[in-house]
Amino acid sequence: MRAYVLTRYGGPDAMQIRDVPEPQPEPGEVRIKVVAEGLNPVDYKIRQGGLRVITRLRLPAVAGCELAGTVDAVGPGVSGFAVGDPVYARVDKARLGAFAEFVCLQQDLVAPMPVSLGFAEAAGLPLAGLTALQALRDELGVGHGTRLFISGGAGGVGTLAIQLAKYLGAEVTTTASSRGEALVRSLGADRVIDYTKQDFAGFLHGFDAGLDLVGGEALEGIFRILKPGGKVVSIAGAPEPLTARKDLKRPLLAPLFWVISWSLRRRAHRLGVSYRYLFMHPSGEDLRFLARLVDDGQLRPVVDSTYPFDRIGEAFAVLEEGRAKGKIVVTL
Repeated sequence: MRAYVLTRYGGPDAMQIRDVPEPQPEPGEVRIKVVAEGLNPVDYKIRQGGLRVITRLRLPAVAGCELAGTVDAVGPGVSGFAVGDPVYARVDKARLGAFAEFVCLQQDLVAPMPVSLGFAEAAGLPLAGLTALQALRDELGVGHGTRLFISGGAGGVGTLAIQLAKYLGAEVTTTASSRGEALVRSLGADRVIDYTKQDFAGFLHGFDAGLDLVGGEALEGIFRILKPGGKVVSIAGAPEPLTARKDLKRPLLAPLFWVISWSLRRRAHRLGVSYRYLFMHPSGEDLRFLARLVDDGQLRPVVDSTYPFDRIGEAFAVLEEGRAKGKIVVTL
């Protein structure tokens, strides 16, 4: 089968389309014939080698984090899935493998695809949707009346986070460029700050929680606009000890992450707020919840563009420019 393979850590040429053996489902696994796969910033960060301490891939390895397709075969002990079922999934963090014609996954990572979506839309939902859901619901405890700030609202995670936050009852302020303002307003944002013209940290204040999707100065700014006791969850800052213990289940990494995140945690503490770096966990149960929201009209994935598999390198070049509004998806 064809697959997009990480041959070494480095630049774009480290990824190549190759022929690799077709996987066979083991007990408890379903094999999925992939129809579409979503691209994410974490994919090129893995390629660059910045996450090797987390992923521990044995190269060469098939890359890719999320997909939509149809069940092609089931292993012994599988229940609830049958050949031909349309499904979607965020793959196992330790194995990856979505950028291929077929992938085998444990059944608890897989969920029926939303019936109201096509494969391309569904493929862009798992990683960003799970990240947004787990950040808002589980880490920030967003609910009715929460004053929430989201940096980078027009991206893949941001477009879903706005909708989920509104579903949970929050008042949402976000940043976007002038190109993205209409989009984020259409998704429910109550206030939009054009980050190219205004420094939000200079005039906003009193927020209960912040979701940082940008890092750098934006993360520092969120610290300053929260009320005392507020909490920031980031996917673009530095991992901290809880990331190792809770998200990765690798407590031996906690001392390293303590050092890496020391300056961020210190600045947050001085301002009376808390900092958390989230590495989401795959969950078929959470994907079923997201599918219900989609089919009830409460949530819609935003797809910026689609590319055929043969042009996946071009798709990544567009992703790395950082200007996509919503998700970039590759189809097979």
